[in-house]
Amino acid sequence: MAVLVLPLMIFARIGVGVGTGKIEVAEPLKPGGIYDLPSVEVFNTGTEPSDYSLRITYHANRPQMQPPEEWFSFSPSMFHLEPGRSQTVAVKLTLPVKGVKPGDYFCFLEAYPVIETEKGVTVIAIAAAAKLYFTVIPANIWQAMYYRFLALWARYVPWSWIILGLVLAAIIVLILRKILRRYFSFQFGIRKKSESGPKTKLESDLESKSRSNLKSKPKSKPKGKSKNKLKKKKGRTK
Repeated sequence: MAVLVLPLMIFARIGVGVGTGKIEVAEPLKPGGIYDLPSVEVFNTGTEPSDYSLRITYHANRPQMQPPEEWFSFSPSMFHLEPGRSQTVAVKLTLPVKGVKPGDYFCFLEAYPVIETEKGVTVIAIAAAAKLYFTVIPANIWQAMYYRFLALWARYVPWSWIILGLVLAAIIVLILRKILRRYFSFQFGIRKKSESGPKTKLESDLESKSRSNLKSKPKSKPKGKSKNKLKKKKGRTK
């Protein structure tokens, strides 16, 4: 366990220690993946209570690449420790889908007491760190998106299965609604055609009677023509 102690007064001091000196990830990591790294145990090795936090730091003379600090997240990000107490901090590494160079990486997971001055400036006087080694394999954008999907799916089980089931159920309901609408509209059209289809015997008999009645009626001659004919006859008798 790495331990550093800063004496503040003769009888009081603030100290910090970590329970892990080295974290080496044996499995090659994939762009787009989300990984839960081994947790870091942080100790208050001093005689004064203090707030603590973690951060990423680097060593200048290292052949490995330096992972950006935004790839990491810590839970809890800040915590309070009484003397002799410890806190387990979860470390999550999220590799971006795009822009990750394959190769070996190195950094320090550094724990430190949060000490603020009178002006509100945070001063890091002492720290204890664990070394972190990991390797990233090459992948194109589509592979990285696939790895991100798998990581999110595994992280949110069983909710991922529940959401998938709800989506499939909604799709099935929409398909059934379309099928039922088409079926009932087809049946309604058939009923309309059948209602306006062949006539009954009573209707055909009534129509034939009305036609025969119309044929049997004598045609009425126009009145104007008959008067003209009478005038002509009178003229001849004279």
